[in-house]
Parts: sequence; structure tokens; C-alpha cells
Amino acid sequence: MPGTSSGPVSLLGEQLAALHDVTSGQHGWSRDNFIGSTPQCNTHCEDWGSFWRDRRLQPQLEMAGAAGHNGLLQRNGEMLLAQLDQVMAGHEPAASLLHGDLWAGNKAFTPAGQPVIFDPASYYGDRETDIAMTELFGGFGPSFYSAYQAQSPLPDGYRLRRELYNLYHMLNHLNLFGSGYLSRCEDLIGKLLAQVR
Repeated sequence: MPGTSSGPVSLLGEQLAALHDVTSGQHGWSRDNFIGSTPQCNTHCEDWGSFWRDRRLQPQLEMAGAAGHNGLLQRNGEMLLAQLDQVMAGHEPAASLLHGDLWAGNKAFTPAGQPVIFDPASYYGDRETDIAMTELFGGFGPSFYSAYQAQSPLPDGYRLRRELYNLYHMLNHLNLFGSGYLSRCEDLIGKLLAQVR
């Protein structure tokens, strides 16, 4: 039951699970928004795999190409987009209400210990994307994950999809901050392609 946690970090896990219980019939949002300062297209889509390919990964790859990040990133990125159905095979998640940019810098706790999340890039999509981003840079802790899993266990295949979901954020960092993120993007794409070849 929500509210049975042993501390603020556990409560954050429980409350995030409750947020993800709010669902919609379609993936997306009523309007476009931003991830950092990057425009984020949220046009509705019934199929999650198509949404992730067309509204998330492809625009980021196109921006990277326009900025001169071509070669291996674009070749393997295009291969990944073409094979995305294999990575998503059998995964048809509910369209859950997401924070959308849930790294440790976007969470805090009130003096009374109440968790607060802010600076969202919200839309309806796979709840795993929020969990994946909490693991990208760290800062959430074991009690957060235990509490979340107790409320809403993650399905099989999450570990592979985590890499796919975090690729979006790494590509966004490449587009915002430059080539220091290029090798990480290339490595993530290579790891994903190795799983589907």
C-alpha cells in the first residue's frame, strides 16, 4: 500500500509508481514540449515502438547529423531504427503519465521529508523510460527501486530497453553539449544492435 515506506527515498519510489498508474489511451501529449532546451514532439501515437522511433530517436539522430555527427553514429543509428521492432518485440506498455526527465537534479525533499519532482518533460509513454533515466546518472538509491518494484514490478526485458531509452537522453546530451557524448551514443547503439543481430 502507498504510504508504508520507511523514508523519503522509499516514498519517492512509491509516489512515482502512483504517478505511472495514471494512464491514457495513446502515447504522447496534448502539445509538444522540451527536453532541456531541445524541442520534443509529442504527437499522439497508439503504438509505443513507433512513438519511440519516430518522436524520440529519429529526431535526435537527425539533429546530430545536422551538427556534423555522421559516420558510425548515423549508419548504426539507421540500422537500429530499422530493427527497433525486434528490440520492442512483445512489449506493449500502457501509456503512463511520465515525468520525462527524471535525473537526480530534478528531485528534492521538503524539510518534512516529502519528495518533490520538478522540471518535467511530461508525456504519456512507457513507465520504464522514467526508471531508466534514474539509472543513467544515479542518485536515487536502492530503497527507491525496492519501493517502486514493490508497488509496480518491472517486466522482463527492461534491462535491454533501459539502454534504448537512455540512448535518447545521451543523444540529447550530444546535441546540447557536443562531441564528448559521441562515443557513449555509439557504444549504446552498438550494444543494442548486438542484441538483435
